[in-house]
Amino acid sequence: MNDNIEHAYQEWSKQPNLPENIVLDLKKLQNDPKQQEDAFGTSLSFGTAGMRGILGAGTNRMNIYTVRQAAEGLASFMDTLDEATRKRGVAISFDSRYHSKEFAHESAKVLGYHNIPTFVFDDIRPTPELSFAVRHLHTYAGIMITASHNPKQYNGFKIYGEDGGQMPPKESDLITSYIRKHSDLFAIQVKLEQELRESKVMKLIGEDVDIAT
Repeated sequence: MNDNIEHAYQEWSKQPNLPENIVLDLKKLQNDPKQQEDAFGTSLSFGTAGMRGILGAGTNRMNIYTVRQAAEGLASFMDTLDEATRKRGVAISFDSRYHSKEFAHESAKVLGYHNIPTFVFDDIRPTPELSFAVRHLHTYAGIMITASHNPKQYNGFKIYGEDGGQMPPKESDLITSYIRKHSDLFAIQVKLEQELRESKVMKLIGEDVDIAT
């Protein structure tokens, strides 16, 4: 097995406070070089349709660390915008897949660290409602945690533009470049959700958007 892959695996394994599901997945990979290579041999790709992958430990898997990296890329890009545009914030929705709600809240915690407002649905909502929420709330962007038609072991992270459609290629490419700059996944900062909600930087939305026209 490639030394770089083994090193990456060991780096993940020695991290403190890993979620239980990541710890269990790392144990499963311990004696499986082929799966280690698949999980750590590359990184999830990000394009105009966002990113998606199998849930699990590793840079080529959907987990809280790769989700934080994607959210950090969006936050870093939004930090280059004028203050009024930044303060419009990001609407966030999620589906019923494993870890979808967790990924949505992790995204909000990363954006909140940058003092970017987020409007997070209180429960699962479909992608069209996320698109509507972006327009209705006049946010700059939207995040949808979903893997659409893929099997249940997958999840995904999609970014939508201010018109409720997929982020245009130019902006998507810039976000991708910022994502790649944040290669140390464990160095990405998050803010406590309680602090964000108390300061109203993170707000929960739900029926108010459901019934809006």
